[in-house]
Amino acid sequence: MKISIHQPDYVPYIGYFYKMWQSDVFVFLDDVQFSNDNMHNWNRVKTPQGECRLKIPVDYKFGNSINLVRPRDELKWKEKHLKTIEANYARAKYFKEYYPKFKDVVLGCYPNLAEMNIAINSYIATCFGIKPKVCRTSMMNISSVREERVIDICSMLGGKTYISGNGARAYQVEDHFVQRGLRLQYTEYRAVKYSQLWGDFLPNMSIIDYIFNCGYEWDIIIKALDYQSEIKG
Repeated sequence: MKISIHQPDYVPYIGYFYKMWQSDVFVFLDDVQFSNDNMHNWNRVKTPQGECRLKIPVDYKFGNSINLVRPRDELKWKEKHLKTIEANYARAKYFKEYYPKFKDVVLGCYPNLAEMNIAINSYIATCFGIKPKVCRTSMMNISSVREERVIDICSMLGGKTYISGNGARAYQVEDHFVQRGLRLQYTEYRAVKYSQLWGDFLPNMSIIDYIFNCGYEWDIIIKALDYQSEIKG
């Protein structure tokens, strides 16, 4: 069984969903510290002037975990984000088909940032046909940290392979995983080029850039990455 783990980010890029696609179980790391630097409450869309950052205003105290951070809905940020998205993607091929339901999901009522991002990302993954079992670390009662916590999560879930992002290479030691009966695999995602509005291609925009331009055609992503034989092997 393959397991991957990631924070619940806001409408993340294709690579996030590629990681989900590779997994039998996808674990939302929802009880780690919120960071303004990480993409927990922001992402990028494409405009005629280049990339535009959509950032969610939040109410939090330093040290709060993502599932304790409250989006400040009273500031009408959802309406502002949706207006920006509509202004820049209304001409996209699949906008009219997929925007209404996406809008409904975003406008839902959520108690915290983690819940909102999990709901949005789970909805998008399902539309792509990506359906791993989903877990949350806040429900797992694991107190270890960093590499040890990753290994403990995989062990608790009965995993045999851990699919990691490349950023963790700096602190993960493969032997530590092997000693606990785990295979360590890195996702090795490369940016996929596809048809966009507004001039030259910009990589790693929010997943909604791909959806509104190309629809929920996940097979295009897999073919472009040329990983089918490697993953099946």
